[in-house]
Amino acid sequence: MTSQTTAEKPLREPQGAPAPAPVKGLRGHPWLTLFSVAIGVMMVALDGTIVAIANPAIQQDLKASLADVQWITNGYMLALAVSLITAGKLGDRFGHRQTFLIGVVGFAAASGAIGFSSSVALVIAFRVLQGLFGALLMPAALGLLRATFPAEKLNMAIGIWGMVIGASTAGGPILGGVLVEHVSWQSVFFINVPVGVIALLLGAVILKDHRAENAPRSFDIGGIVLLSQAMFCLIWALIKGAEWGWGDFKTLGFLGAAVALFVVFALSQKNVREPLIPLAMFRSVPLSAGVVLMVLMAFAFMGGLFFVTFYLQNVHGLSPVDSGLHLLPLTGMMIVASPLAGALITKFGPRVPLVGGMVCTAVAMFGMSQLEIGTGTLTMSIWFGLLGLGLAPVMVGATEVIVGNAPMELSGVAGGLQQAAMQVGGSLGTAVLGAVMASRVDSELADNWAAAKLPPLAPQQLDAASSAVEVGVPPVAGNTPPEVAAKIADVAHDTFVSGMSTAFMVAGIVAVVAALVATLTKRGANAEAGAGAGHI
Repeated sequence: MTSQTTAEKPLREPQGAPAPAPVKGLRGHPWLTLFSVAIGVMMVALDGTIVAIANPAIQQDLKASLADVQWITNGYMLALAVSLITAGKLGDRFGHRQTFLIGVVGFAAASGAIGFSSSVALVIAFRVLQGLFGALLMPAALGLLRATFPAEKLNMAIGIWGMVIGASTAGGPILGGVLVEHVSWQSVFFINVPVGVIALLLGAVILKDHRAENAPRSFDIGGIVLLSQAMFCLIWALIKGAEWGWGDFKTLGFLGAAVALFVVFALSQKNVREPLIPLAMFRSVPLSAGVVLMVLMAFAFMGGLFFVTFYLQNVHGLSPVDSGLHLLPLTGMMIVASPLAGALITKFGPRVPLVGGMVCTAVAMFGMSQLEIGTGTLTMSIWFGLLGLGLAPVMVGATEVIVGNAPMELSGVAGGLQQAAMQVGGSLGTAVLGAVMASRVDSELADNWAAAKLPPLAPQQLDAASSAVEVGVPPVAGNTPPEVAAKIADVAHDTFVSGMSTAFMVAGIVAVVAALVATLTKRGANAEAGAGAGHI
């Protein structure tokens, strides 16, 4: 592209240049831009948790195997994680408005196609497409916010953006439960179509394309291939590690391949004119700390939340909808605290709110490690609410640290890094804490079973029982007498809660480490780069 249109004018103002005039009308208005991108982001965040509620109904309706159902989630997660950074680069190259709108259209169309699918193979294929289009949409949303908001308002915008993601993620099980119970599993996907249409119409009218003065003009195809392969091997190993075994040759092979590919990728970036990820970005200690912090936060949050749903449904016997309602303190606190966190970070900088947020998260995790079979709603609500209070400033602050410390022309790549860090952290947390749970159950179940004077189990039966107990399900056969079934349920729940307690202790320790990492963060050195795009 040899010339620049008005919509593509540089965002960097010459030193001493007068401040630009305030935005007039709808196009490019900062708060309307936030509203527009939030609707699109809501679809992707919601799909991260809402589909899990629909999986049992999909399995029954389409006669799918357990492996097929796992691929409904794994295919989406892999496509999203592998594509995020590349998608961010596409936004930097062609404009975040275009990539956002393409992502919205593709995501909504893939969602509608899933609803009309008559086989599980089609569901999986369209879920992969959902992940690819979702990867286009998420970094573009951050790039648009960075380019549109003045620096003094950016943290508040990211706070509301983080609020939408947190509320959508936590609210997914509630909405999914209502739709599956009262409509159909297809409605979980069809709901994205009208939301996508609204996001498209708003985006077409409101979003304004901004290009950095020195935006990339070429693509590092080799880097894209290497990074995509490395991310695939890493996420695939984390997904399959529990099934294969963490010491299995296949698991170690994929992890080893991931490390080797990441090393080759890093070396390749030194010799490319316009690298996919300029390694000089990571010379910024705050940016690197922000990426690590996002991984650790997602590790603790998503890994811990994985067990909370099993605890509520399989130990307390709650329905999916009731389980979601029990998580409202978490959701509500994130909704309230995220904008407040944005205001605090704007006034005091990110370091203190980030450290305080991870300390709150650690305290909540240690508190949740004390949950028992009979723990009441009030006690659970206190810990869930404290967790939401701790997560809000981290979601906002770590995002600002990553995006604000990256050059304006790499805001899409930085947004992709932020989202990829969350995906890796969530997958790592689920895998590691799942392994902690499995180890605890394996070490305690046989002794607890014997102590309850239950009939002894053969090794194969014990393995099957352990797999059930790891998700809080009592391994009760259909013809088991009620009094024996009650004993088995007690043993299963006691063992599960013991494993969950250990998992939450590990998550708490990770949160403490994250609090230490947060001391290395500071306000984005390049946050002012986007400030000239539109003053409020």
